[in-house]
Amino acid sequence: MTSTPHAEHGIEDLCIAGTKLYERALDEEWIAAGDAVEAPCLVELGLLHPALDDPGRLEPVAPAVALNRLLRGARARIADEWRREERLVEFFAPLMRIAPRSAMTADSPVLRLLSGTRRINQAIEEAMTQARQEVLCVQPHAGMAGERGEIAHLASYGRDQAFLDRGGRTRVLIQHSMVHLPGVLAYNELLTGDNEVRGLDELPDRLIVVDDRAAFLPADADGSLALEVRHPALISYLSTVFDRLWRLATPVYPHREHRPSVNGVTPRQQAIAALLVEGHTDAVIAERLGMNIRTARDHIARLATTLGSDSRAQLGYLIGQSGILEASGAVR
Repeated sequence: MTSTPHAEHGIEDLCIAGTKLYERALDEEWIAAGDAVEAPCLVELGLLHPALDDPGRLEPVAPAVALNRLLRGARARIADEWRREERLVEFFAPLMRIAPRSAMTADSPVLRLLSGTRRINQAIEEAMTQARQEVLCVQPHAGMAGERGEIAHLASYGRDQAFLDRGGRTRVLIQHSMVHLPGVLAYNELLTGDNEVRGLDELPDRLIVVDDRAAFLPADADGSLALEVRHPALISYLSTVFDRLWRLATPVYPHREHRPSVNGVTPRQQAIAALLVEGHTDAVIAERLGMNIRTARDHIARLATTLGSDSRAQLGYLIGQSGILEASGAVR
């Protein structure tokens, strides 16, 4: 027998299955992830989230915490949202009597595991709605490739522009391999405000820091899980790492600074040369520089031709003798 698809709804219209499961989760303090199959709305709406130490378990967000988060965003919206606020209070009031007393006074957790693209984007949206100062973003090539990149741009344009309209500033780090992608600069040209982009050959995985109050980073390889960080020490550390990378990066937008070639070796080939002398394979070089392996091999072949190399071993020796790494600052 085919099960009936779960109809989408808001948190104020929580379905019967979702209400009963949430009550049970509050009473038992956690449930197995498989128990939420009949009520996926609880994860999507942020009432349940994977446990940090075991993604197979779902833990309930305290009603007071969930209610406070939702109301904080509601008060910033148009007058119709006030009616929604009254319904939220009515819904959560009886649930607070079920929750443990310690949870009633708990603030937002300093670490929270977010599951699913919709929930991740919702959390970023909530943080951006309150932001007024600066947003930092590390955007490696993998995060902007193909359909995932298109979805990210569609989801982020409205919130990015609204933040800039409030007088905020955005700083974005991308890989140099992304500079020539049509959608990258086109997206930044759509935005109006204090928006600056710089490039580096290598970057860590995606990172978003909002107003030194919240940070978001991937929690798995395919981007379906994200970690929301609200611990001041961790956010300060991530911001410091970003600033140090920023100082090393080359301006890309709004004013692009072209990197010079050294003895006929292009900046891209200089980055490849630095990884070659470390002994990395073509596949690793391609992954770290955000390009496909065919492009990496083409650059390696051109580098060998420029330096007059006949073999891989000789190429490493000639790179060391050429001085291109010292001249380009690529010595590690």
